[in-house]
Amino acid sequence: MQRSLGQVQPEVAQVQEQVQSQAERGAPSGPPAAEAKKAGPKRPHLRIFPVSLLKLGAFSKRGGGQAGATRRGAKTVLGHRKGTLEGPCGWGCLVFPWCQRFNNVRCFLIFFCILVMAQCIVFGLVDLSTYSFKKENNLNIIENIFLSLTYDISSCLLVVFIAYYGGKGNIPRWITVSSFLVGSGSLLFAVPYFNVEDSQMNVEFEDICQEVKIVKPCSKASFSFRSNYMTFFILGQSVQGIAAIPLYILGVTFIYNSVATHSAGIYLGIVEAVGILGYSLGYTLGAPLIKDSLLSVNSTFEKSVGDNDDKERWQQSWWSYFVIIAVIAWSTLIPFSCFPQSLRGTARIKAGKRKQPHILDRDQTKDQEFGPSIKDLFATFGILIKNPIFIYLSLSRASESLIMIGASEFLPIYIENQFILSPSEATTLAGLVLLPGGALGQILGGIIISKLHISSKGLMRFVIVTSVLSLVLLALVVFINCDPIPFAGITEDYGGTGQLGNLTAPCNSHCKCSSAFYSATCGRDDIAYFSPCFAGCTQSKTLKASKTYYNCSCIKEGLTTSDDQGDFIDATSETCDPKCYKLPLFIAFIFATIVFSAFAGVPSILTILRIVSDKQRPLAMGMTFVILRICGTVPGPVLFKIIKETSCIFRDTERCGSTGNCWIYYKTKMAYLMVAVCK
Repeated sequence: MQRSLGQVQPEVAQVQEQVQSQAERGAPSGPPAAEAKKAGPKRPHLRIFPVSLLKLGAFSKRGGGQAGATRRGAKTVLGHRKGTLEGPCGWGCLVFPWCQRFNNVRCFLIFFCILVMAQCIVFGLVDLSTYSFKKENNLNIIENIFLSLTYDISSCLLVVFIAYYGGKGNIPRWITVSSFLVGSGSLLFAVPYFNVEDSQMNVEFEDICQEVKIVKPCSKASFSFRSNYMTFFILGQSVQGIAAIPLYILGVTFIYNSVATHSAGIYLGIVEAVGILGYSLGYTLGAPLIKDSLLSVNSTFEKSVGDNDDKERWQQSWWSYFVIIAVIAWSTLIPFSCFPQSLRGTARIKAGKRKQPHILDRDQTKDQEFGPSIKDLFATFGILIKNPIFIYLSLSRASESLIMIGASEFLPIYIENQFILSPSEATTLAGLVLLPGGALGQILGGIIISKLHISSKGLMRFVIVTSVLSLVLLALVVFINCDPIPFAGITEDYGGTGQLGNLTAPCNSHCKCSSAFYSATCGRDDIAYFSPCFAGCTQSKTLKASKTYYNCSCIKEGLTTSDDQGDFIDATSETCDPKCYKLPLFIAFIFATIVFSAFAGVPSILTILRIVSDKQRPLAMGMTFVILRICGTVPGPVLFKIIKETSCIFRDTERCGSTGNCWIYYKTKMAYLMVAVCK
């Protein structure tokens, strides 16, 4: 080996002299092609080994050896990564080789979807829990507003600042904070249920004519439970509102920047679909709470102590759902903290997106340098406000949210009253069948625009067409309804002996009935009665877990049937069969309406992200978030509550200091008002 080196060194020196002399004369450093071809076969080792020695010598002269060159080469690579914000997966200076396989957008999307689903499940559970709490407690207007809108208010107050400054920082670190807040907020919701006292409103109820039964003195939920519930749920809503900002603003921007333009639709569609599915799952899990809560108010049957104990155990087990969700959310803390500020390939993807054509002029979409000052924040804000396409798309997303709010909050009540279903059945149907239509629409919309490689103008046309189709389908829903069931004293006048609007008639005036408690009763004449007392029934039996009534003075017509003992049944404790079979058709139309409405979700987000510059995207998403809240999710529940109240025909009288519940609705008016608000 030493002899080989001794033979090579003179040749190396000769080559170096030739290179130096050619450089001084300005001649090309390499030999002519003919000479190279001629000299090549003679000494093949000179083509590899001497060149390696030349590089080694050059590095030694510049950096003092191979170690110095390696250090500088590493610094150069790190400097390149620092300039593009790309880096390895790990904790700061701790880089784990096995972790690098997860340093891609697909792994990030998996953990991101887990966190989104966890928070949306909490949203579904909280909505049903607060619904039950409001029915059992007489809340004033201020308490209702704070309990319902704390999430929107807290998020709107901070979204602009977090979107602007968070977009300039490390987005995965912000999402790590969001993961911690989602889990903490879920635990706050669980605190009131750790020690639940008797929160059931025990009311007096009547069963049959001239017989009034008292369970126990009417009492509200304990003050400690009510105050704890209000305090911790308002805090939990505030924490969840802050946690949602990095999740839905910075997270969406991060995913969009990390994938190719025509693949972004699929990724964002998956995120939106997971959120809707999570909310539906929360609704499904909470449906039994609605059932048990309403049984404590609606049932005319005497409940045993065991039944009350079951309800209390169910309420006390509520906290387990929130604790499980907190654990799931916190399980994403470590993965998110390991992701770098930018995933591998993000710089190349951003460079490719800048070369694509824009709807607006380049002057309006170019990246302008804005600093961290408040003045720069308002300057960026002003640029976005002057963008008419951005404003129109944000308002479109707000109008789309109205339909989703109607589906989530108003639809169960509408189905329950229009097709005579129990609250539990209506809520479960909305959660399992109808709301997933939004998830299907989101993911299908994302896939369609990604596969067709639709341009920005094409995306806006897609939004317009799908929105028009959803409105047309929603208008057709008005014609899918059932005929109202005759109701004694409301829509039927006791065969001409009573007055409309008055439950009392000569046939039941001696019964001393009270309208403080509603118990659906169906007579053999296919007429609904407010309670068996108002039907004039004097005897009752319990047959096969159902109560039957006899000798009803207000029921004179209809087919008579006898029970096992030979007594003729006049009425049963159930709602009358509407003999309407339009529910499958209604589900089909509403499902299609929600799907087409959700089609516009991902295209509108992508268009907003495309028409603004890279550095304005987080703030643009934040402003869209604010507009959606102000014009959609905040007034939406208020509008649908107005629809529900104005459609009410009859409600029971106040009891226990709370406003009476509405039990009978004008179904046709409810349908027309729902369509009018959504349009």
